[in-house]
Amino acid sequence: MKNMKRQIGLSMIELLIALAISSLLILGITQIYIDNKRNYSYQQNQAGNLENGRYAALTINYYLGKAGYRRNPSALLETVFPSSTADGGCEAFEKGSAVTGLDADEGVGFCIRYQPQTSEELDCQGEASSVVYDKAFPSGAPAATDLTVLAFKFEPSDGSLEKGRLLCKSLNAATPEFVEVLSGIADLRVDFGTGSSDALDKEISTYIPQADWVADDGAIRSVRYAMLLASREGQRDSDDSKVLSDWLAVASDASKTRLQDADKKNIYQVAGSTQTIRNFMP
Repeated sequence: MKNMKRQIGLSMIELLIALAISSLLILGITQIYIDNKRNYSYQQNQAGNLENGRYAALTINYYLGKAGYRRNPSALLETVFPSSTADGGCEAFEKGSAVTGLDADEGVGFCIRYQPQTSEELDCQGEASSVVYDKAFPSGAPAATDLTVLAFKFEPSDGSLEKGRLLCKSLNAATPEFVEVLSGIADLRVDFGTGSSDALDKEISTYIPQADWVADDGAIRSVRYAMLLASREGQRDSDDSKVLSDWLAVASDASKTRLQDADKKNIYQVAGSTQTIRNFMP
């Protein structure tokens, strides 16, 4: 008995204390990980919205920048852009105009027309124009088929707001059909800046919502648009979104109902711009 060594180790109390301390440390580290992951996901989705907004604005402005282009700057607008009847979902173009509204049955959008800058220039459907230039400044009135006419339309998603799309089709294509230009758009608003019908009076007097615009309001000299971009679902902690609330405050009743019903804690961002029409403003 005298030769037996006394064993030294952790008592039950010491073991329980160690387990309690380690559990607290693990819980703290886990919470930090969860918070960092949530913050990373939020930043990634918001960055995606910002990137989509920049790309959307660049794309829309690119096409709006084409509206009203005439290859021969000495040609009269009324000659290059004759009047045309409603077609392909586009409202009628007035003589000398380069922008018109989308038919009410098609929803939110606009239509533009322009002369191709180069021979066989591609449209938004990827089809080449039939126009071939053999000299820098063609003379005479161009044929109606020489103009490229594009229709842009917003297509909301039935359930997921981030799946809303901006579509485009070329009325010059052999088979005009809407193709996707942009996605991730929850809602879109379009206003037309109008002024006098006098080609020399290049001034915008007011902005009219696309749905309310009629030809008698005057020539469209500017297009103002705003987009509500949405991330994927379940990325917002709170039930309310300041960006969404501000958007709903001025949205139409139909859009308001759709957005409220489809909101599933998405993260939102608003992007927009105002583009004046070439040759219709100073």
